[in-house]
Amino acid sequence: MTVNFQYVNVDVSETLSAFTEEKLEKLFNRYEFLISASIKFKHDDNFHDKGKICDIELSLPGPRLFATSNEANYEVAVRETIKDLERQLKKRKEVYKTH
Repeated sequence: MTVNFQYVNVDVSETLSAFTEEKLEKLFNRYEFLISASIKFKHDDNFHDKGKICDIELSLPGPRLFATSNEANYEVAVRETIKDLERQLKKRKEVYKTH
């Protein structure tokens, strides 16, 4: 599993990286066809109550999967983004099963 982190307008956080890797580990264990993940943490001042953005792109056979979320803190944004990706992965796995 290859995981690339990118921090845009945000200080690099080892704790946040470890938290995200822990959550992604579950996906990589459940869906063995995953190749890598690219995570981007951004901060946007235009959102007053939110602005903590987490983008995750998963590489796998076929088209890549992408999800993003904008929340009040990064941990919640990571959880929401991974939920969206898991929904997409379930659909993709069903497609693999039918062939």
